[in-house]
Amino acid sequence: MNENIHHEFAYQSRELGIQIEDTLGDPPDHRTYAQVVASLIDEYAKGTEIDDVNLLSFALVEHLCFDDPAGLFAQCKQYDGGDAVSAVSMVSCAHAGASKALAAVAAKNPELARKAIVTAFLFKNAKRWSGADESLDALQEEEDNFKNMDDEEELERNVPGQDVIDLFDKREDGNG
Repeated sequence: MNENIHHEFAYQSRELGIQIEDTLGDPPDHRTYAQVVASLIDEYAKGTEIDDVNLLSFALVEHLCFDDPAGLFAQCKQYDGGDAVSAVSMVSCAHAGASKALAAVAAKNPELARKAIVTAFLFKNAKRWSGADESLDALQEEEDNFKNMDDEEELERNVPGQDVIDLFDKREDGNG
């Protein structure tokens, strides 16, 4: 992973991907996904305080235009205490509701807006910062490999030792 990306932003970006996958479902239901996003945007636009980085980034990720990628990458170095006003000025929204939601959150909780923007930016630009394959398929394969290693270790622990084998050895050396 890129050392210029704070580990919490990397984590939030991966979590955003999982949240999107889970909401889409299998097979993907884009209508339900769009309804969830629209509902979140409406809540944020009304001024509802939902202090959750991933929910805000989830609501905005498809609507944000990242106008200053270099500036946003600079924001990725620290999770807390970045320049929220700059981060908000580095994006735009063509969608009126998403623009209103972002403005409402930025006015009440600028740090939440900054974190959500950076999280969405990293999610949309994962190939530019992640040295490892962080796709859901790759993470699943890694998990399966760990599971297989655990199964192999379990089998090794269940293999009888030489003392047990000797008890049942039918050779003519007096055992058995």
